[in-house]
Amino acid sequence: MTDETPREAAEVLSVSDAERLAEIMQALASPVRLRILSVLRARPSTVTELSEELGSGQTTVSNHLRLLRHLSLVEGSRDGRHVHYSLFDEHVAELLDEAVGHLSHLTSESKRR
Repeated sequence: MTDETPREAAEVLSVSDAERLAEIMQALASPVRLRILSVLRARPSTVTELSEELGSGQTTVSNHLRLLRHLSLVEGSRDGRHVHYSLFDEHVAELLDEAVGHLSHLTSESKRR
């Protein structure tokens, strides 16, 4: 028995896992979707609230949310006529936090040079 963490013990991604992960990474390649996730990181929101916060049209926000839901990055819970969107789980929050942390690291590294 070893003390390896799951990351250390991981093998090369399978083709299907790599394809699924590439889909998720492509979804994260959109500034609008990243901003939606950052708002949802702070609090659940409706399409109307997201639209107002981001200065984007409701149709645009809805289309982005549909893709994010399809990839299990966000989920919605109905409250009467409204759907409140939130991050799917803590893994999505961690993924976003790691990406933002990496951006901060890159910014501080470029200032040192």
